[in-house]
Formats: sequence, structure tokens, C-alpha cells
Amino acid sequence: MSAAKTLEFRCRAVELARKGDKPVAQPDDLGISESGPRRWMAQADVDEGKREGLSSGEKQELVRLRRENRVLHKEKEILKRATAYFAKENGIPK
Repeated sequence: MSAAKTLEFRCRAVELARKGDKPVAQPDDLGISESGPRRWMAQADVDEGKREGLSSGEKQELVRLRRENRVLHKEKEILKRATAYFAKENGIPK
């Protein structure tokens, strides 16, 4: 897998493909796979409201919320175990 491309690089590649200066099916000169520009163009269409789907901002928020949710679930599990441990240590029935 190649390294992630910058947002500026992606925007420029989409721009070139839309102008027709650089065919989407021949991205070899840019050092990227054929599917990359197609995905970038589809995402640009979503971001511009031309297509249905999650915008880039919504995707970033979803990633952030999923991470936060994972952390909260881990913290909750740790607190449950700590509560059970201290309850057992103090002789408090469950």
C-alpha cells in the first residue's frame, strides 16, 4: 500500500481528472493506483452535494466518535471491575 496522499494532492488529481488533462484510468504518472482518483472524485461529489453519502467532515466526526466510544467502553469496564474488587474487599455483597 502506498503512503497516504495529502489533501492538496488529492484535490489537484481530481481537478486534473475533471478537466480531462489527465485521464482517470491512467494515473501511473502520479504514482497512484487507478482506484484512488475514482474514490477521491466520488468523495468530492459527495462533499459538493452532487451525490448522496457522508461528507468528509461527517466521516471524520464518525471516526472521532467511534474512538471516543471505544475509550468510554474500556473506562466503563475498568470501573466495573474496580467496583467489584473493592466491594469484595470490603465485604459488601453484590
